Parts: sequence; structure tokens; C-alpha cells
Amino acid sequence: MTMKLLICDDSNMARKQLARCLPDDWQVEVLFAEDGQHGLEQIHQHSPDLMFLDLNMPILDGYETLEEISVQKLDIPVIVVSGDIQPTAQEKVLSLGAMDFIKKPIDRDILKQILLNCGFYHDQQPSVKQKKNKQASQTVEFLGLSSNSILTDDKAFIDACQEVANVAMGQAGDLLARYLDVFINLPIPKVNEIELAELNMAMQFADQDQTVSSVCQGFIGPEIAGEALLLFNDSSFSNIARLLKYQGAVNKNLELELLMDISNIIVGACLKGISEQINVNLSQSHPVVLGQHIKVPNLIEKNVKQWKKTLSIEINYKIKDESINCDLLLLFTEESIEPLRKRLSYLVD
Repeated sequence: MTMKLLICDDSNMARKQLARCLPDDWQVEVLFAEDGQHGLEQIHQHSPDLMFLDLNMPILDGYETLEEISVQKLDIPVIVVSGDIQPTAQEKVLSLGAMDFIKKPIDRDILKQILLNCGFYHDQQPSVKQKKNKQASQTVEFLGLSSNSILTDDKAFIDACQEVANVAMGQAGDLLARYLDVFINLPIPKVNEIELAELNMAMQFADQDQTVSSVCQGFIGPEIAGEALLLFNDSSFSNIARLLKYQGAVNKNLELELLMDISNIIVGACLKGISEQINVNLSQSHPVVLGQHIKVPNLIEKNVKQWKKTLSIEINYKIKDESINCDLLLLFTEESIEPLRKRLSYLVD
């Protein structure tokens, strides 16, 4: 009997990756949704037997979608698939009715075991010939493009960069959440391939008139290089110190210590997450303080290298119920863009 599955994720690459990780002998019909609202529409229209649900999405995120499923009393089991691996995130989705949680990037064996445990799939152990035939048919049905051509399209490339950043962001957010013992609100990463002169306008930092302190770390690997900038809103330092139970006044030296600690956590984890996904070793330089208590446009103009073009990935970390705001800006050199396209093509193969 064929099961009907719904994969709800704002990333086209993530939807296709999940579809390709399904057991090869499983008779399924796969539906896709681009956000939580679209997912609810698909449930009403097609009555799927199982839903795979991402958390960080526009319009309706995963949490809001689970709440709506409960409010509307929709009879559909949900397995959450997300790069947000904070323990609090996993506890919350289970309390909202999700059956299980799978972290990104998807591990085929873990997915199969969860499907077995939940009773959705029964292992048939197909022959080698059957397996190859099934994989070939899935490639046609779910991708429609070869891995050599899928990322020649700029939209597909940006989508793939965003999904890789999403997973890396979740790993860094988990470490920061454990360090501060808080829940981190994770955004959708903002990716742009732009002229460097347009960087200030493209940034989504909450208030560019406020003063920030910033640390920069260079990174380099085979054919790939760039700069990682962490911009920390100056008004956040006192709240960070309180969460970490520092005693005494928050002076410039303590601010610098906090800035370095958090930079090491966020930048290190994000670059490690990206390195693992694209299978390249990115070496980091020592962190350098770019400035303290200066405005964002002045900091960018003064410190960012004058490349002609850059691939920028911006991730804004906010801490729930706290006035804490920091921005991670990953800037890849123009020469890194084509090698990144090639590596991301292999990633979705």
C-alpha cells in the first residue's frame, strides 16, 4: 500500500535531500510544501499519512504549524526535521505533538530507524537490482536535474547556501544556548551575492544607528576564503554578564572578554558546520577586534576588504526574553563563489 508523505521545508534543496533519503523500497507518494501555511493547505487538500516538518520557515514556522494542527484537530502524525538542535527546541516540538525529532543534515540510517520505530515503514531488504532501479526513479521524480546542472541557477545556489548556513547556524545556536543557559531564537539566514559596496544596505541588523563592538576572523580552505564578522550590540553586554553571573561593573575589559568568548563559540561552530557539509577544511585565523562602540556602517566601511563582489551570509541571533542581539556575517571572496557552486552541487547529488 502506497503511503502519502508531506515534506514541509522552505528550502528546495532540503526538501529534495529528505526525499532522496527515504528508504529505497518504500512505496510512497511525496508532496512538498514551502512553509507552514502551504503545509496546512496540503493537509486539507491531500490528507497525507505523515508530515516531515522544518522549524525555521517564513509565514508559519514549524512551532506555529504544530499549534495550528492541534487547534484545527488535524489527524496527521508529524516528525520534525530541523537544524535547530537546542534541547529546548526538541522538548518544545514534542510537547506540541510531534512524534519525533531528526536533526539536519539528514542521516539516512537514522531516518530509516525512526520510521521503523514509529511503524510507518517495514524493511523489505530489496535486491541490489531493485535498489538501483528505485534510486534511479527517485532521482528523476524528485530532482529532475543532474547534480552537474542543479546549481547553475542562481536561485538554486542561494537556496543551497541558505540551507547549509541554516544547519551550521543551528549547531552554533545550540552551543551558545548551552553556554548561556537560554533559548536562542534562530532566524532564516539571509544570503546575498552582491557588490561589496551594497553590503550595508543588504544587512538586516536591527538598528544600524546603534553602536556595536565587533570581532573578525579570517578563514581559508582549498579554493575558498573569506572573513567572518561578529557584530555585538553594545546594549547586550550587561544582560550577557547577568546571565553568566558576573559580579561587579561591566567595563571595557569585560566586554572584550565576552566578545571574544562568544565569537569563538559562534564563528567556530558555524565554520565547522559549513566545513563538514561541503567537505572542505576551513582554517581560521585568530580573532581580531575591529572596534568597540562604533556604528555598523562605519565599522563595515573601515574594516571590510574591498573585494569587488562577495557572497554574504548573515545570521542574526536573538535571545528570547532578553535584550541580546548579535549578528554573524560570513563574507566569501568573489573567487570562492564558483568553487562553492561545485561543492554544493556534489552535496545534493
